Amino acid sequence: MLEVKGLASYSPLGHLNEFRKDPLQFLIDLYTNHETIVSFRFAHRKMNLLLDPDLIREVLVTKQNSFHKSKPFQEMKTLLGEGLLTSEDEVHMRQRRLIQPSFTKQHIQSYAEDMTMITEEFIRSWNDGEERLISRDMMELTLAIIAKTMFSMDMKQGHDRVGRHFDIIMDIATKRIRSVLKTPLLLNTPKNKSLTEAIKAIDKVLYEIIEKRNNSDTKDDLLGLLMRARDEESKQGMTNQQLRDEAMTIFLAGHETTANALSWCLYLLTQHPNKAKLLYEEVDRVLGKRRANYHSMKDLIYTQQIIWESMRLYPPAWLISRKAVEDVSIGDYRIHKGETVMMSSYIMQHSDKYFQNAVEFIPERFKNGKVEGVPEFAYFPFGGGPRVCIGNHFAIMEATLVLATIVQHFSIELAPNHHKVETEPLITLRPKNGLRMIVKKRK
Repeated sequence: MLEVKGLASYSPLGHLNEFRKDPLQFLIDLYTNHETIVSFRFAHRKMNLLLDPDLIREVLVTKQNSFHKSKPFQEMKTLLGEGLLTSEDEVHMRQRRLIQPSFTKQHIQSYAEDMTMITEEFIRSWNDGEERLISRDMMELTLAIIAKTMFSMDMKQGHDRVGRHFDIIMDIATKRIRSVLKTPLLLNTPKNKSLTEAIKAIDKVLYEIIEKRNNSDTKDDLLGLLMRARDEESKQGMTNQQLRDEAMTIFLAGHETTANALSWCLYLLTQHPNKAKLLYEEVDRVLGKRRANYHSMKDLIYTQQIIWESMRLYPPAWLISRKAVEDVSIGDYRIHKGETVMMSSYIMQHSDKYFQNAVEFIPERFKNGKVEGVPEFAYFPFGGGPRVCIGNHFAIMEATLVLATIVQHFSIELAPNHHKVETEPLITLRPKNGLRMIVKKRK
């Protein structure tokens, strides 16, 4: 077995400041100058960046039992408890078994009508020729969709009761994940106070809804499905605490990532009018004046290709990390217990080794969500293995129907004198300082 060769650093923080300054460029430089795997240091922690699809497969699939979610990610436990994103081992396996049936294609197709109707209602307030902060719009729209499909809340309720608190949580949680020295949450600092108050506010809403549902007929929304779910082995359902943790997880993952995917998608269309023209033509041909629904999906082929390609260039979940819970070999390399491995969909999906003209926006390269001849873990916007994103079908259906509905009614251009568009790699990959766009009604 080989020891992983690493970058030298004489700083007590290792390479942490370089990473913080520009995470994507730091990873791209490593990819450019190394093959297979390279290590570096964040303070006392040894990090190993995997640069080969076969090694990524080992960590996420064949040897996934040797790894847990990495320590920084556990910051999210403050918010998500023992939800699917943060739980491990038996707890995770049991919750996955309980939740999986709620996310089959058969179950999620029932939400297609809500997705389209909410989008139509949302864009009804858009005026011809006005400038909009489209990245904020997409965040509000996907929040409204997940609030409706998860909790049967209307658009205003969803934002007022939970949306604004999530904004506070995401901002503070990101800063904590990036910090070497974290202020213990028990200390009553202004930021800690804001975080705990925002979590309490959401908890209050969730427990109220769960309690109300326990005392009445459950609905056919996602929460209702989770409340009715029973484990095949124990025949037990979820406790109120487990329901709260999973609802919180699905709510967070279900709007933040899709909003960013849609924002980048619309941005790419403003930069490639020839691709936008093909999209408008498909939507006009398939939908005409009719409302998009689940059955439209099979004919909205180019629409889906645009989404897959957007997620290749700007994957919302741009970095995955795992911590070794035992000594383990990956390929020819030894990873020691306690070390972290990192896998970046962003750098793998920008690789000329796997994608022809990798930096170019070419939706046509995708067929059914795959690119011919590309290894599975060179393209992994939803992760992979037993912990692959459980809502991947939900997200693709939502993005397809939202995008088709928007372009059915509006064409979109980047606002004049727009600031330089740059990525902001937080927990998800956001457009830095948002995206301002002019929306024009289509005749």
